[in-house]
Amino acid sequence: MTIFSTLHRLQDSKTYTYKQITMIHTILGAGGIIAKELTKELLANNQKVRLVSRQPKAVAVNTEARAADLTDYEQTKAAVAGSSVVYLCAGLTYDRKIWAVSWPKIMQNAIDACKAANARLIFFDNVYMYGLVKGAMTENTPYNPISKKGEIRARIATQLMDEAKAGNIQASIARAADFYGPGADTTSVLNLLVVQKLVKGQKANWLGRDDVSHSYTYTPDAGKAMYLLGSDPSSDNQVWHMPTYNPAFTGKEYIALIASQLGVKPSYSKLNGFMVKLAGFFNTTIGELHEMLYQNTEPYIFDSTKFDQRFHFKPTTYEQGLVDTIAASK
Repeated sequence: MTIFSTLHRLQDSKTYTYKQITMIHTILGAGGIIAKELTKELLANNQKVRLVSRQPKAVAVNTEARAADLTDYEQTKAAVAGSSVVYLCAGLTYDRKIWAVSWPKIMQNAIDACKAANARLIFFDNVYMYGLVKGAMTENTPYNPISKKGEIRARIATQLMDEAKAGNIQASIARAADFYGPGADTTSVLNLLVVQKLVKGQKANWLGRDDVSHSYTYTPDAGKAMYLLGSDPSSDNQVWHMPTYNPAFTGKEYIALIASQLGVKPSYSKLNGFMVKLAGFFNTTIGELHEMLYQNTEPYIFDSTKFDQRFHFKPTTYEQGLVDTIAASK
């Protein structure tokens, strides 16, 4: 984005000119699906994008790539320098021990680097800190984590918003439900266990109960929403739920819809807590899912009314979103 923000008075006349200042949108953790969707949206709106990760790759003419370890402050500060808006989209290995050590460092480094650069910070977050919620999750839902990973997410979210409330930084949290979408095949449970399985002609798997509603955020919607927050400084210093379609379906309904779109039978198996715990002995990532199973055994309803109304946003329906997700998985 180019803005006319600096007024220079010419010394030899009574006229004025404006100096154009180019805004740099920097994405920390540029390799994940949300970062990719955000990058697409920024480029579609002619923004200059800096992609930061351990092994970054520029993806278009209007992007630059910088390597950085976000647990190192000096590297993070150098990567953020000159930025106007910074999006923290980093993803760590799904291990609570790694999270406990690395996430507080990454958050503090991002905060301090943005202070040094006088940049706004938008953190892409999940809902682990809410714990088990009876009813819909909203931006006013209190933090009540019942998992180790939830405790860590509550800590770093509080860490950021305390700085914002103190007036030390312009920052906001962009929070999403579990997500799905084109290209999210390695990070979305819905993509991995249902879409990919049925596309390949295999029996799908459903984690937990299949008779309770479960919200999913569509990744292209999240990318657009992050861009909208980045374009609107008046949205700073608060939490925003990313646009998510409601009402949510049950597991049975998701599987039936996906199978119908593929023209196959809705064949699936349910994965209960015992099976996840057993599988965890052979796969640590699956084992890490066990403490989060409460999200799949009770209704999981994510409300994005605040964002939808403020930005006049209509979340993508599950029918349309799954059509696009299936097409990308074939």
